[in-house]
Amino acid sequence: MNSLIITSIEQGLIFSVLAMGVYITYKILDIPDLSVEGTFPLGAFVFAKFIMIGINPILSTFLAFLSGLLGGLLTAVLFTKLRIKPLLSGILTMTMLYSINLRINGKSNIPLFQYDSIFDIGSNLLILIGIVLLVKIILDRFLKTEIGYLLIATGDNESLVRSLGQNSDKYKIIGLMIANGLVAMSGAMMAQMQGFVDITMGSSIIVVALASIIIGDTIRKNSERIRNTTRAILGAISYKIIGGIAIDLGLAPSDLRAISAIIVIIFLSYNNFIPNMIVSRKKGEIKNVENRKSIKEF
Repeated sequence: MNSLIITSIEQGLIFSVLAMGVYITYKILDIPDLSVEGTFPLGAFVFAKFIMIGINPILSTFLAFLSGLLGGLLTAVLFTKLRIKPLLSGILTMTMLYSINLRINGKSNIPLFQYDSIFDIGSNLLILIGIVLLVKIILDRFLKTEIGYLLIATGDNESLVRSLGQNSDKYKIIGLMIANGLVAMSGAMMAQMQGFVDITMGSSIIVVALASIIIGDTIRKNSERIRNTTRAILGAISYKIIGGIAIDLGLAPSDLRAISAIIVIIFLSYNNFIPNMIVSRKKGEIKNVENRKSIKEF
């Protein structure tokens, strides 16, 4: 059980980088970006390409991040310049990247066990914690810069950004690029963790990211002290632990997609109904107090 929890936490940390990327498009820009299902394996295939020709694993991971930036740029161009709906732009990018990923190495499945990885340096868990904290700190600081504030403002009120003389499309492009860069980096890390790259590894990965974000939103929901990036990290770890426990209880690995969907449904329902129930109960309590006061005065 202990090894299961550790493995789940390690995978959760990898997916937390994915979740922080999708948080930018889903929560900040309010854009449904399905291109992540293409950029996640893109990062893995680009890493595999460079590590196989002898490039350092750290540099190869960074190059995977850069490939994700280009994937996000493609979606952004389709969306902002060609005026294709964001959902369809993501699907088109994902479809194109499927073929591109196969072209990169010429194979749909590539073993990486004999090559170096970033995890050769030391403990997997400690390395992952260090990477995730570094990504979180950089992202938090970026969102506090002028560009970061305008990126957030673009998602909240695009008209306001334009009234300030700024091009809102510019910030959509920046957001989509950074988001997919982080997604590709997560894919490269996952390839190194599992020791192989597969063309199907991006399938339904958007559900994993959304589940992580949604679960994170339920953690001390009304607390302003917990940053959204922290929620994404905690949500990803919680999601993987829940999935790991489900497998340990006897469910088949092939059931993971169904489990993922059920987890999303449960936490979405919780977010939708529980706050309304609390508000209704408080209103009822206030009304009862007012009624009692009216009776006493009468």
